[in-house]
Amino acid sequence: MTVTAADKRAAFRKLHDTGCFVLPNPFDIGSAKMLQQRGFKALASSSAGFAWSIGKPDTGVTVDEVLVHLTALCAAVDIPVNADFEGGFADAPEGVAANVTRAIATGVAGLSIEDSTGDKADPLYERALAIARIRAARQAIDASGSGVLLTGRCEAYLWGRTDLALVIDRLRAYAEAGADCLYAPGLKSPEDIAEVVRAVAPKPVNLLNGAGTFSLSQAEALGVRRISIGGGLARMAWAGVMRAAEDMAKGSFAALAERYTGDLDAMFKA
Repeated sequence: MTVTAADKRAAFRKLHDTGCFVLPNPFDIGSAKMLQQRGFKALASSSAGFAWSIGKPDTGVTVDEVLVHLTALCAAVDIPVNADFEGGFADAPEGVAANVTRAIATGVAGLSIEDSTGDKADPLYERALAIARIRAARQAIDASGSGVLLTGRCEAYLWGRTDLALVIDRLRAYAEAGADCLYAPGLKSPEDIAEVVRAVAPKPVNLLNGAGTFSLSQAEALGVRRISIGGGLARMAWAGVMRAAEDMAKGSFAALAERYTGDLDAMFKA
């Protein structure tokens, strides 16, 4: 039976109703298919993982490149795909809305919009503009009638602004502007995570767990609804390749013995 985009979107929304689920981040088609075969119920793209896979730095890809990638991911698996859509590839709310409309057409079940400008000197969009950008994304989704799930992200901690009150204020505002799920990557202490969960309830909260700090049960006990790992899998893959490359450059091939011993061809024929 063919699984439609509407089916995936309905399933993705249902995952956010109760409990806590893992939303792993593939970096290409092969890793996406592998994760589906391992039984995960949904996936999320990784802006960093994808960028590295095409030889670019994180945030160095174009919106057109990302849209092609999202289309390929959604077509490759029968489970929902959430798009790490960075800042919507535009500053103005109108530009965000236009690009969100394009992202919806790829078949994604959800997407996130962050409030980072990418400028180290002034890393966060001014509050009112950040809210307007989330509202514009919400309006684009509603106009499409797609039911795509919108995640609002506050990037303050990733840019060294470890002000929990600021994060909570912004996440609450993003929820009021139409975000279905809230996300503040960089939170590390259980106390801060639990406080964010309480502050935005009953909206679900995503936890970035790229360093593997929390187990699924620990995150669920804090009230987290979903766990993503960002570029974690991509970093692991690159670590293995780089270790082997460094050894070969020195004349050793020992690292090649540390390889997956299963049948990769059989996995991708399944």
